[in-house]
Amino acid sequence: KMAEKQEEPSNTQNGEPDNAEEGEGKKKKVKREDLPPFEIVTGERLPAIFFKFQFRNVEYSSGRNKTFLCYVVETQGKESTTSRGYLEDEHAAAHAEIAFFNTILPKCESSLRYNITWYVSSSPCVTCADRITETLRKNKNLRLTIMVGRLFMWEEPEMQAALKKLKSAGCKLRIMKPQDFEYVWQNFVEQEEGEEAKAFVPWEDIHENFQYYEEKLAEIL
Repeated sequence: KMAEKQEEPSNTQNGEPDNAEEGEGKKKKVKREDLPPFEIVTGERLPAIFFKFQFRNVEYSSGRNKTFLCYVVETQGKESTTSRGYLEDEHAAAHAEIAFFNTILPKCESSLRYNITWYVSSSPCVTCADRITETLRKNKNLRLTIMVGRLFMWEEPEMQAALKKLKSAGCKLRIMKPQDFEYVWQNFVEQEEGEEAKAFVPWEDIHENFQYYEEKLAEIL
C-alpha cells in the first residue's frame, strides 16, 4: 500500500491527468475484494445479543446465516500455552472455520501438539468441512473437537458425506449440551461492566433441541 502511494505523483508527470488517477482510486475503494474478508476479533467477547440469537439451537435457523466460532487452542511444546477468542464471518469471502486456519493457526509447527476446541453456532458447510478434513490429514499433531449448536443442512447427502469424512480424519464432532452453552456464555460473552456476571439462562427448548440434534448426528455418523 505504501509503495502505491509513493508512486502516485509520478503518474501525473507521465502526462496522465490528475482526475483519471482519482477516478481509479475511487473505483479501487468500491471493489469488493478490497474489503477484508472477515473481521477477526480475538481476545474479546461477543455481544450477548449475538450469542442469544446465533447460538440458539433451534430446528429452523432462519436469519442465522453467520457462523460464530469461539475457540480454545492449547499448544503443547516445551511450554504449554492456551489462547482463546472468537471469529465471525464478516463478509462473504470466508467462513469463520476457514478464517481460523488462515489467521489464527496459519501454520502448525511439527514439533508442537495442538488441542483445539471450537464452539460453533452451526456445523460447517461442505466446503469448510472438506478444508478442515484436509488440514487434519496434513497435520497429524492437530486434534480438533467441534462443539456445534445446530447441524447445518444435515438432510443433504453431500453434507452427511462431508461430516463422515471429518470424523474419519479424526475430528470429534459433538452437539453442544446445555452446559456447553453455559461455558460459552461464561467464557466468550461480554458481561455488563460493573455488574456481577449474569447467570446463563437456558432457553425453553434447549434440552429437547440438543437431544434432537444428537440423535441426527448419531444417525449420520
